Amino acid sequence: MTAYTHSVVTNTHEYGFFRTALETLQTWQRRSRARRELARFNERELHDIGVTWSSIAEEVNKPFWKA
Repeated sequence: MTAYTHSVVTNTHEYGFFRTALETLQTWQRRSRARRELARFNERELHDIGVTWSSIAEEVNKPFWKA
């Protein structure tokens, strides 16, 4: 019975790793998509939401893995 319990714990741990990895990849994908969309805004659209290109340039140029 001890071997069975160990196997279950190991599988649960592995599942947690893959779940965390998947969530991380999804977060990176959302960031990348949001930054691409923001980069496509024209001056009028930026004005409508109350920002300037200079205020978002740093955000748009960040790599996908940086928050």
